[in-house]
Amino acid sequence: MNCPLCYSPLTIKKDKYYYDCNTCKAIVKDEKYYLTAEEEIKRYETHNNDTEDAGYQEFTSPITNYVLKKCLPSHKGLDFGSGTGPVISSMLMKKGYNIVQYDPFFAPDKKIFNDSYDYIVCCEVFEHFYKPGKEISRLASLLKDNGILLIMTMLYNDHIEFNSWHYRNDDTHIFIYRKETIEYIAKNMKLEIDILTDRFIVLRNPGYNTA
Repeated sequence: MNCPLCYSPLTIKKDKYYYDCNTCKAIVKDEKYYLTAEEEIKRYETHNNDTEDAGYQEFTSPITNYVLKKCLPSHKGLDFGSGTGPVISSMLMKKGYNIVQYDPFFAPDKKIFNDSYDYIVCCEVFEHFYKPGKEISRLASLLKDNGILLIMTMLYNDHIEFNSWHYRNDDTHIFIYRKETIEYIAKNMKLEIDILTDRFIVLRNPGYNTA
């Protein structure tokens, strides 16, 4: 099996289910343990993502607050992987923001790929990518010059006890990132890092990535 981000051969096992990529530093689920699409949908349908839930709104607030601070209502936004309860786009639309939704299971309108965006938000989405190299490259290509990609995902570091970590124990989590993985993505996809914490990441298309 090769890493689906950097395409290097995966030879180091983190545990029975995951590889540790020596190139991009990601932790990659062994493909023989992937869920079927039907199993994955059933798992997502159990999520209680109520757009009116105050706790869920607070959870997603790093992204929402950043967009409200840095972007205008007239800017074009995309909520990628919006899921069963698109709380971010719902809250932004109530503020008059222009944002559309895409989810491969729950909002699968591929016309969104014909447009370009001032900002793209991905909340608890990146860890579900089976092909992160392809998916993240596609998202980067949809950004306008100076457009931003806002990501919420939990980054792993070696101080975390991996086997008991709740992020590792979610069957739908295929690809787990370290800070070094985000740095690899930024370098190879010609994006600039505006924010990089263990939970919230902002990448920017600086304008010279016209490919």
